[in-house]
Amino acid sequence: MNRTTVLKFGGSSVSSVNKIKEISKYLKERSEKGEKLVVVVSAMGATTDELLKKVSEITDNPNPRELDTLLSIGEQNTISLMSIALNDLGVKSRSLTGMQAGIKTFGKHTKSKIAGIDVDFISKELEKYDVLVVAGFQGFNENFEITTLGRGGSDTSAVALAATIGAPCEIYTDVIGVYGTDPRIYPEAKKINRISYEEMLELSALGAGVLEPRCVEIAKNYNVAIYIAKTLSETKGTWIMANTDLLEKKVVTGVALDKDILHVTLTYVDDSSNFVEELFNQLDQYSINIDMISQVVFENSINISFTCKVDDKNDLNEVIDNLEKAFNGVKHSIRTDFAKISIVGSGMRDVSGVAARSFRVLSSNGIKFYQVTTSEISISYAIDGDNSTKAVTLLCKEFDI
Repeated sequence: MNRTTVLKFGGSSVSSVNKIKEISKYLKERSEKGEKLVVVVSAMGATTDELLKKVSEITDNPNPRELDTLLSIGEQNTISLMSIALNDLGVKSRSLTGMQAGIKTFGKHTKSKIAGIDVDFISKELEKYDVLVVAGFQGFNENFEITTLGRGGSDTSAVALAATIGAPCEIYTDVIGVYGTDPRIYPEAKKINRISYEEMLELSALGAGVLEPRCVEIAKNYNVAIYIAKTLSETKGTWIMANTDLLEKKVVTGVALDKDILHVTLTYVDDSSNFVEELFNQLDQYSINIDMISQVVFENSINISFTCKVDDKNDLNEVIDNLEKAFNGVKHSIRTDFAKISIVGSGMRDVSGVAARSFRVLSSNGIKFYQVTTSEISISYAIDGDNSTKAVTLLCKEFDI
């Protein structure tokens, strides 16, 4: 079989018919050079947001199964238009929904995970067609129901397909690559030419928003090379690769900011019960991904704080309701005015003083931090949301990001 590549185009890249036609011309050029292409696409522009707005006019708590059925139409719209455009240019193309592509999922609706992909089917289709256009963000579960993969799901679809067929993955968006931080917040941010899987995974998990963490994790586990660049631009982008392939490691590679967080504190007056165990069982049952966990035990009470995504608010409220019914006297507070700022760099393992420098920068500029967590290659702070832009700027200048 000819060389196969997986390409993914985000919503802004396919936001109009003209953009889809231009991308199709580019795909034709690559196809004519002998490449077989699997193209994963998102919904056009703000389609998903528009669908969610319609839902909000009906209810604040929609049925997740029906929400998945609705949201999946965005990507199906794009795959059809692109395949029509490709065929019109003389390229043998076929569009595939997540179910048609054999993307099997498990877990809860609206945030399912990929269990596997029918590699035999994809391989046979590539023998018949030059370009397969696959709907990102979606699949099907054991009950043959349409499911969606949650935030950044199209990136996950693309990397999972690349891992399945043993191909590299190119992700095209509206930026020229990965920056040390969001250039909309800090315009002087530098583009990173090469970054390790673990650094990218940490930045993504901490809110950088470039790639969904599951997508990077799949790439790391299956050694899928990822290239991120601007759609139809000749400017070189960013390669994400194994840490061993990097010649030079910066002490701090990037600064991540996440303003879409809830800061949750739960207090229960009985440290001998199974309250903590039940809390985490409930969080797991509702597939709520939590971060920045801290626990303080007083004489006879427990205080637990953690952060989670704003998108999990409805599920979180159900968890708290369940706990309050099972344990008398549970108190809770949920703050929405915090932000999480993190510094990330694989060089932290070998260089001391990084924590001291970051603490000093924040403290000397009057920025309070309410919670701190660390890993081998990152330090995260919960701070007042109003100070987030200031904190990003100060830390980027301190570590030359």
